[in-house]
Amino acid sequence: MALHRTSSAHWKGDGLTGTGQLNTQSGVFQSQPYSFNTRFVSEDGKAGTNPEELIAAAHAGCYAMALSFMLAGAGHPAKRLDVSARVEMDKIDGHFAIIGILLDLEAEVPGMAEADVIALAEKAKGGCPVSQALKAVPIRLQARVA
Repeated sequence: MALHRTSSAHWKGDGLTGTGQLNTQSGVFQSQPYSFNTRFVSEDGKAGTNPEELIAAAHAGCYAMALSFMLAGAGHPAKRLDVSARVEMDKIDGHFAIIGILLDLEAEVPGMAEADVIALAEKAKGGCPVSQALKAVPIRLQARVA
C-alpha cells in the first residue's frame, strides 16, 4: 500500500518581491509565509519559513526514526537521539543550489559500544527514506555518543 503525504504552495508576484504561503495536509502549517527574504536573507527564520528549512526538518526526523529502529533491532533502544540537519546552499552558475546536508547526531544508547552506535548511525544515514530521496547531494554525518 502506497502512502501519500501532501503539502501545497500558493505564490503571488515575481520571485524577488512576491510572497507565498505553504500548507500541509496535517495542518501543522496553515498559510505559513515564505518569500525571497525568508529563503535567502532572513537567517533567524522569524519572518517565515523556506523550503530548505522544511527539507532539513524532514531529514532530521526521518533519520532519527530510522536510527531508532536500527538500534532497537540491535537490542539497544536509544535513551535519546538529538539530530539536527543543516541544508547547505550556495550560488552555482548564478543560481542557488543545495550543495550538501550535514546531519549532526548526539546519541545516548545504554549498553552499546560507541563504535557500534556510530556504525549504525552511518548505515541509517544512507538508509532513511529522506536520505534516499536526497541522494543528489552529499550527506555528511557528525556523530557523538554520550
